[in-house]
Amino acid sequence: MTKLAQLVALAGLAMASVTADGESILTSEIGRLNNQSLFWGPYKPNLYFGVRPRAAEGLWTGLMWSKINRYGDIQKAFRYTCEQGDDIHGYGWDEYDARQGGVQTIHDEGNSIDITTTFVKVPGGNNGGSWAARINGKLRDDAPKDTKSVVFYYIAQEGDGELEPSGEGSEFGIDGDVTFKGRSKTLGDYQLVVTKGKGDRPSSTHDLSATRKGDTTLVRSIDLMSDVQWQGNSAVYGFLQEATAYIQENFNITENPPPPWQVYQVGHAPSKANSHVVQKTFEGDFEFDVIFSSAAAGKPLTSEDVTREAKVSSGLFGERFGKVFNLQAPFTADKYYRFGKSMFSNLLGGVGYFHGNQLIDRSYASEYDEEDEGFWTEAAAARARGAQRLEGPYELYTSIPSRPFFPRGFLWDEGFHLLPISDWDIDLTLDIVKSWYNTMDEDGWIPREQILGNEARSKVPEEFQVQYPHYANPPTLFLIIEGFMERLKKANGSAPAQKETLSQGENLYTAHLDNVELGEDFLRKIYPLLMRQYQWFRSSQKGDIKTYDREAFSSREAYRWRGRTETHCLTSGLDDFPRPSPPHPGELHVDLMAWVGLMAKSLMNIAESLDMAEDAANLKKNLIAIENNLNDLHWSEKDGCFCDATIDEFEEHKLVCHKGYISLFPFLLGLMKVDDPKLDKILDLLGDEEELFSPHGIRSLSLKDEFYGTAENYWRSPVWMPMNYMAVNQLLHVAKQTGPHRNKARDLYTRLRKNLVDTVYKSWEETGFAWEQYNPETGAGQRTQHFTGWTSLVVKLMAMEDLAGSGSGHDEL
Repeated sequence: MTKLAQLVALAGLAMASVTADGESILTSEIGRLNNQSLFWGPYKPNLYFGVRPRAAEGLWTGLMWSKINRYGDIQKAFRYTCEQGDDIHGYGWDEYDARQGGVQTIHDEGNSIDITTTFVKVPGGNNGGSWAARINGKLRDDAPKDTKSVVFYYIAQEGDGELEPSGEGSEFGIDGDVTFKGRSKTLGDYQLVVTKGKGDRPSSTHDLSATRKGDTTLVRSIDLMSDVQWQGNSAVYGFLQEATAYIQENFNITENPPPPWQVYQVGHAPSKANSHVVQKTFEGDFEFDVIFSSAAAGKPLTSEDVTREAKVSSGLFGERFGKVFNLQAPFTADKYYRFGKSMFSNLLGGVGYFHGNQLIDRSYASEYDEEDEGFWTEAAAARARGAQRLEGPYELYTSIPSRPFFPRGFLWDEGFHLLPISDWDIDLTLDIVKSWYNTMDEDGWIPREQILGNEARSKVPEEFQVQYPHYANPPTLFLIIEGFMERLKKANGSAPAQKETLSQGENLYTAHLDNVELGEDFLRKIYPLLMRQYQWFRSSQKGDIKTYDREAFSSREAYRWRGRTETHCLTSGLDDFPRPSPPHPGELHVDLMAWVGLMAKSLMNIAESLDMAEDAANLKKNLIAIENNLNDLHWSEKDGCFCDATIDEFEEHKLVCHKGYISLFPFLLGLMKVDDPKLDKILDLLGDEEELFSPHGIRSLSLKDEFYGTAENYWRSPVWMPMNYMAVNQLLHVAKQTGPHRNKARDLYTRLRKNLVDTVYKSWEETGFAWEQYNPETGAGQRTQHFTGWTSLVVKLMAMEDLAGSGSGHDEL
């Protein structure tokens, strides 16, 4: 029996015992084991391969490479940070588990090579255990056999600590392995080895060969300031500039030019420093290992250990994926499992750890309340004052939307990211949720974008870097908390079955479900934070009912997104979706009302499960008020859908109906009963091919709308996965319930599910990438590539029930 299994078996005793700060021993021990299991990872997802710990001042490493056959190659084909348009035909994790490791393949057409990075973790000790990376390069079939590649491995020790390289060789390089001995407060004593590896090395008869060899490993060490240490590529560029300048000054390169690989060398100068560049040059295929061994873990890892652990990890991943995501017809062929593994692995492999200050303008909210007509012009002037200040440091453990374009945390994306991840690893999911709520301020505001530190800000245009404390974002994390609570209810206090084939790490995937006391403890701790956020929404985003004599069930429940402009409502997440024009302080937004309704429903359910009767009763009243006000303030019988509202020239309530995602939100978020007569019209709109339904998914805006496909056309026609996923999920719910809309929902569910999966799969197969959005006419992937954030919801779609052959089912009249 594993250590965790023993703890589970003794749960009753453990829960009766508490630590000095009142925390149960079980909670404390599970937390410690979770932190050890998740401590290391490829937590720099902005890099093609970058490993770091979940700690502010730790050791981190990054891989760089380029072909080097001709002068100019290294300027054109240098790889380090993930970029769009890099002549790369797909890259990412073929399989990945945050607790075990995985395998990533980079199909680098521009460099005529495929790079495979295999990452494994071995637990042990109290400093996160050990890890290793195997870097393998294999020439593509069309590449000349003498293709030369240069590989740099960047190693940085942040904060206080020591890191010193050594190895046998000469002043011109190291012949075998390079061993770094390190020590830091966070990691204790450790060793990092870059092995000699396998592969042919280039040779030359040029005069340079006496000092610049191809068969050695070079190490260049440098102490860098903390604010620039993240720029590993800049350090390499600087060293290479020194090298080329030396050649130009000392050799006649016009008459007798040396081969490029001999020019572009960082210079061998190892020493104790906080940053190091390791360089290897190869001709043809190659392979080497990077092995980190914590002294606290005992015996150092070897390359044989890496081979063994990689094989075990791969076997466990394949077996577990088939169980967790049991793909259903018509998506049971091997090609869909390969596709599903890739999509999910890239979502989970996009989890990163971020740390640093962020730009916040708090004066803006206190001086300006958006209650005057023309508020958006005043807002632009207020933003231009530049009153933002750096706050922090903050830290965030989160998944990201896209490694090349959005390598940072996005609040409204994150709830969708965590839907598949929570199926795989609920304890990891709850860690991420806690991390987000740790960034919440005392009022209940969470920055909608988490741009932490200089490295993160380097990828963000200046106009989008500042966060404003009265700007909201859809609270999608409530989807995760409610889902967790429902799963905890089903656990019903039963002890977990002992599974002989599971490792200690795998038990950790579901510790908060296997131990109901643990799960309830999490809910009790997160509940006040959820309530604070809910109340912040109710106060900061409240809409105006009384001033304009609106008739509604409740005079309190109405909402308006702050931060609007004439053409955009970025805070809603649906940036350029048409809203009432011009903006008005009296307008009301149906999607925001629905989000607040979801918050009230989730909190009510949590309060009931925790026997908080008074809270549950109050929240139920609020939910009833929202459900009624959605009808009173936002339903258009004429248009057969929900609509935003504004104030007309007579200062009276007016609906502004742009049929699209906005129109569906009360349905998408589960706020409509299965027998609601309005649901029939919502389903008609959703399934109308002349409005929203397309062969590739639900359009974001109706084909008949005057703004369809206009301007930047971001949310004005394309198919987006999160809204479509919510539609499929709700259609399945209706299809499985007795009610008047059952057959219609079943038909729409079956067709929409297939359209979405086929579209994402076909584009992935053709381009090698998942995409941010899809063209409703052609199905082509659009905008940001490698968008393996919420587009990875396609895995959940494939695992949903197949209702196509489940019988006709009779509607109840």
